[in-house]
Amino acid sequence: MDWGYINARMRGMRSRLLDHRELDDLILQPDIPSLITRLEKTPYLDDITEAKGRYSGVLCIEYALRINFTRTFRKILAFAHEEEAERYIRIFLHRWDVQNIKTIIRGKNIHITNEEILDCLVPAGELDEATLTELVRQPDVRAVIDLLATWGISYAKPLTEKYPDFLKTENLATLECELDKYYYQDALVSVKKPSYNDTIIRDLISLEIDVINIKTILRMIRDRIDPEEAETFLIEGGKELGPEDLSGLLSLKTIRDALSALESTQYRFLNTIPESALRTEKISVIEKQLEKSLIQKGVSSFLGDPLSVASLIGYFWAKYNEITNIRIISRCKTADFPLENLKEELVYV
Repeated sequence: MDWGYINARMRGMRSRLLDHRELDDLILQPDIPSLITRLEKTPYLDDITEAKGRYSGVLCIEYALRINFTRTFRKILAFAHEEEAERYIRIFLHRWDVQNIKTIIRGKNIHITNEEILDCLVPAGELDEATLTELVRQPDVRAVIDLLATWGISYAKPLTEKYPDFLKTENLATLECELDKYYYQDALVSVKKPSYNDTIIRDLISLEIDVINIKTILRMIRDRIDPEEAETFLIEGGKELGPEDLSGLLSLKTIRDALSALESTQYRFLNTIPESALRTEKISVIEKQLEKSLIQKGVSSFLGDPLSVASLIGYFWAKYNEITNIRIISRCKTADFPLENLKEELVYV
C-alpha cells in the first residue's frame, strides 16, 4: 500500500461528491418528498432506500446521511493502511466519538428519550453503534461517565475530573469544553513530528482551535461573561492566537472591538460582517464565516503533495461539507425557508 494508491482512491471518491449543479437541483426541490426522490438519483440511493424502511420525511434524510457518512469513512479506514494515513483518519473520526458523547450527556441532562438520542448519533468513530446504544441506556450523566471509565475509554478521564464542577454549576459546557480540550490536545500530540504530513495536519488542527476560540470569545463578550471565567473555556494550541492574544480579546467590551483586533491576523475577513449583525450581536453570521473559511482551507488540501496525507484531508472536509449542505437544505425545506436565501446558507467548494 502506498500514497499513490490512496491518492487515486481519494480522487475517485471525490469525483462522486455532488457538484454545484447537483446541489442547486436539491435546493430547487419544492418539499421533502421531492428532495428524497432527487437524492435517490445520486450516490445516496442505497442510503435513502435503507432509511425509507425506517423513517419518513426529514428523519429519513437525516438517517441516510448518518449511515452514508459512517460507511464512507469505514471504507477509507479499510483500505488506507499507511501508518500516517490511519493516524489522521483516526484523529478525524475521534471527533465523532466526542460529538456522540456530548449528544448523549446532553440528552441525559435534559431527560429526552433514548430513541431521540440514538437518532442524533453518528457512529463513525471508534465507539460503534452497540457501544453508543449501551451508553444511551444509562440513566443519567454520571452513569454514562462511569461506564466510559469502566470500559477504559480515554474520554472518561476529562469528564470525571470536571464532573464535580458540573455538579456545582449545572453548566454542561464545563464537561463539553473539557472533552474538546482533551480531543485537541491528544490530536496535537499525535502529530508533533517535523514531517510534511504531520505539519499539514497539525496546522489544520491548530486552525480549528483558533476558530473555536474565536467563537467562544465572541459569545463570552456578547453574554458579558467575566474574562477570568471565560478564559477557562479556551483551548491551547491555536495556529495564530496564543494565550496573550486570547486574553486581550476577552478584555474587549464589544464584538466590533474584537473583530477590529483581528485585523492583523488571517481572520481579518470577519471585518466584512454586515453592520446589522454587529449591531444586534448576531453571532451566528460570524460563526458561519469562520466555518466557511475552515472548510475551504481543509478542502484546499487537495492541492497539496499527491504523495502525502493531503488528499485524505481534502476529501474528509469536502465530504463533511456535502453532508452539512444536504442537512441544511432538508431542514430549510421543513421550515419554509425562502428559496432565494437558501444558497447563502451553503458552503460551495
